[in-house]
Amino acid sequence: MTLDVWLLLGAAIVIAAVVSVRVAHRSGLPSLLLFLGFGLLLGDAGFGIPFSDPEVAQRIGLIALAVILAEGGLTTNWNHVRRAVPMALILATIGVAVSIVVVAAAVQALLGVGLTTALILGAVLAPTDAAAVFSVLRRLPLPSKLSGTLEAESGFNDAPTVIAVVLLSSAAQPTPSMGSFLLETTLELLIGGGVGLAVGPAGAYALRRIALPVSGLYPIAVLALSLASYGGAVMLHGSGFLAVYVTALILGNSRLPHRAATRGFAEAAAWLAQIGLFVMLGMLASPKEMPSAIVPGLIAGTVLALVARPLSVMVSAAVARVGRLATVTWREQAFLSWAGLRGAIPIVLATIPWAADVPGSKDIFNQVFVIVIVFTLLQGPTLPFAARLLKVAAPGEAHDLEVESAPLEELNADLLQIKVPPGSKLHGVEIFELRLPAGAQVTLIVREGRSFVPAANTRVRVDDQILLVTTAACRDQAETRMRAVSRRGKLAGWYGERGVE
Repeated sequence: MTLDVWLLLGAAIVIAAVVSVRVAHRSGLPSLLLFLGFGLLLGDAGFGIPFSDPEVAQRIGLIALAVILAEGGLTTNWNHVRRAVPMALILATIGVAVSIVVVAAAVQALLGVGLTTALILGAVLAPTDAAAVFSVLRRLPLPSKLSGTLEAESGFNDAPTVIAVVLLSSAAQPTPSMGSFLLETTLELLIGGGVGLAVGPAGAYALRRIALPVSGLYPIAVLALSLASYGGAVMLHGSGFLAVYVTALILGNSRLPHRAATRGFAEAAAWLAQIGLFVMLGMLASPKEMPSAIVPGLIAGTVLALVARPLSVMVSAAVARVGRLATVTWREQAFLSWAGLRGAIPIVLATIPWAADVPGSKDIFNQVFVIVIVFTLLQGPTLPFAARLLKVAAPGEAHDLEVESAPLEELNADLLQIKVPPGSKLHGVEIFELRLPAGAQVTLIVREGRSFVPAANTRVRVDDQILLVTTAACRDQAETRMRAVSRRGKLAGWYGERGVE
């Protein structure tokens, strides 16, 4: 096919995928299932477009996952997940190890496969999927403790599992010793984390002090910095996934110009990466080979969902409790167990042993494909019911303010654009009741397509766009005051609300 035909086909797939997101959103399913369906339709079972190269799929998949993780870091609120990080790190390390061992032992006993094959399957299935978790859980009214744990876990656990799968696949004969395995894994994680901690603050410092001529360059620079940390960490034999997530997390929570636009750009890039990734993986799968993978896939998936995941959560919660890092109730443990969604990451990881010609690796890929489809259909739509049943759902509350900023270099000031969301306590508050610091002033309100300069007694309404000019010195004070009023009203200070993001 010519380039024009490929462009037309690619555009049609993207448009169909965008439309299908609406269906997935209303049904509660992760959109990955529909994207995989498009890939199957284009592949052997449909139009017959040939694609069967696991090495190419692996390379494209790892790049797409880096973009998805970058978006996850950029859109994660650090204050939202900060208290959940200790538990998330334990789940991403000790929990992953428990899951690998339990799945491997069960698969070896029930299916009679070799030790190396069983360990590879356990490692491939261990990580939760960032794209699935972000797309489903951010629509649920969960307390920050739970949602933050799941978000941070899905961002952190990719790194150790990728290392585990690569080591097991490259040293399939013989299986690497536990000592060398732990040493190499630790070194890669330390290097990856170090690169992220270096690139993130340095990039934020530079972007705050360099006035780019076009606002659209800021999102490109932020995403480029995140991906640069991935490439740098890999070149240093470190974990690229940990580096890109840490870098993006730091950049996303720094006071950068045009932060909201940057997050929007990252979300668009991640959606495009998801669409391309899942369609490609669907094309790589062969429906003719799937029937033989159904029974072993269901056995492994059942062990994962009902034994390995709950046990890994229980062990992680016990470690966190003994170390006085976190306390997780049995209801929260049950929800964390059921909410361990799998998606693109296990399928991409399954291409690593396949590309390395590990014996039985094609069977692993087919089984993982079946597991992801079946258990995503089972777990995704039932998460809201599980949250209500376990009584872990948080009461509905107003969305936090979205604040977009642009630097006014010559005045040493910032222009904040604030949209008043539904349910905000800003509704009905008069301008003078905001009690902004002396260096901040509401200069314009855009309401129903009409802009006007507000008076002191002008009342703010839902869906208003407020333009607020503030000096650099009092920007934080002005922004936290606006957030406080949005949450608790004009008497927010009396309630102890300080407007922390």
